Amino acid sequence: MNKLVEIFCDVDDFCRFFIPQWEQFCLDNGYRLRRRQGHMYPSEIMTILILFHMSHDRNFKHFYLEHIWKYHHNDFPNLLSYTRFVSVAPSVLMPLCSYLTQLKGKPTGIAFIDSTSLKVCHNIRIPRHKVFEGVAQRGKTSMGWFYGFKLHLIVNHQGEILALKVTAGNVDDREPVRELAKELTGSLYGDKGYLSQKLADDLAQTGVTFITKKRRNMKARVLAEWDKIMLSRRFIIETINGQLKTISQIEHSRHRSIKGFLLNVLSGLIAYCLKWKKPSLKIFYSDEDFPATA
Repeated sequence: MNKLVEIFCDVDDFCRFFIPQWEQFCLDNGYRLRRRQGHMYPSEIMTILILFHMSHDRNFKHFYLEHIWKYHHNDFPNLLSYTRFVSVAPSVLMPLCSYLTQLKGKPTGIAFIDSTSLKVCHNIRIPRHKVFEGVAQRGKTSMGWFYGFKLHLIVNHQGEILALKVTAGNVDDREPVRELAKELTGSLYGDKGYLSQKLADDLAQTGVTFITKKRRNMKARVLAEWDKIMLSRRFIIETINGQLKTISQIEHSRHRSIKGFLLNVLSGLIAYCLKWKKPSLKIFYSDEDFPATA
């Protein structure tokens, strides 16, 4: 919570720039937009949502009532009741999307891609699940079957998120790669689930070298020593996925609407992007630094 002022100032500066342009865009294109000013500013709502995902608290209601309401009433003088706050929170969905885009990292020539499941309920409850009916789908990962969505991520070696996409759980991992890798340069490393010669050829035409692990029944390929080492360092993106779920709380089964789900995912991703220390890899610049391999 010691980052409250720092986060609020950054979010508020962004909102002062983005929201007038967004409102004008909606008017120019004929979209109706509720323009009445609420008791809380969008930047205040966004700040509270982001702080929750930095707090290690498992329950937003507890966080709001026991931390924000008790100890930060002076910081948010027009603080709403919990019920009212939850009802107006979806109004900042678009600003959160745009703010997350601003926080993305820059390509460094080394990138890793992976997907992770976002379960919305236990498998035994799938037949009677109604909240995401028709939107969430059954999918399968190396950890087994699940019902929900997939988060597809591309990160650089510094742990910064370069691109992301949320899809239904039954979408093939290879399907969104072309879209996600549009602004990449250099090498992109993935696991065996991304094996596809056509995909590799398509990315090569855009200047991206796509390197994946091979299956056991495939013939051996000639890979540069550097690429072998980078493939073995794919744990960085798996570590990031783990932190997003365990620390940033992007996965739980208590959602009551698709907007609530998206708010939770976006706020969690933003909280990760604002972390000062992220999982990263040491890059070797000389032969002396290069690790010995058998």
